[in-house]
Amino acid sequence: MIPFLITIISFLRVLREMLKDPKFRSLLYLVMLTLTVGTIFYHNVEGWRWLDSFYFSVITLTTVGYGDFTPKTDLGKIFTIIYIIVGLGILVGFITPIGEYIVDRRIERIENRKKKNQEEEIPEAEYDFSGVLGKLKGKG
Repeated sequence: MIPFLITIISFLRVLREMLKDPKFRSLLYLVMLTLTVGTIFYHNVEGWRWLDSFYFSVITLTTVGYGDFTPKTDLGKIFTIIYIIVGLGILVGFITPIGEYIVDRRIERIENRKKKNQEEEIPEAEYDFSGVLGKLKGKG
């Protein structure tokens, strides 16, 4: 539970820092608008409760798709196709800068540590955020 809370706190700090950027704020507003449009549409067309409509909008755009809700009307199905194509691009555009910011900040910390300790070798694992480098080199 503690690692989860630390992750949430770190994410909120990053989000607070990124909200200073007007372009990022615009992306956040666009994501909120997309989720709002989807929620209102599914509530009105499919007749779902507000929470169910919002839930479906989120799991659809994040490509989780549990399958517990599916549009029953033809209009709902057509909207969902367009909603996924447009909304997924918007969501990826919002999430990508967050990941880039986290990676850049980590690399900056490593570089700063490296400057302080010129003779000390920084382990490759410090750069290998998800184990990808190790797997590519046959270590994983």
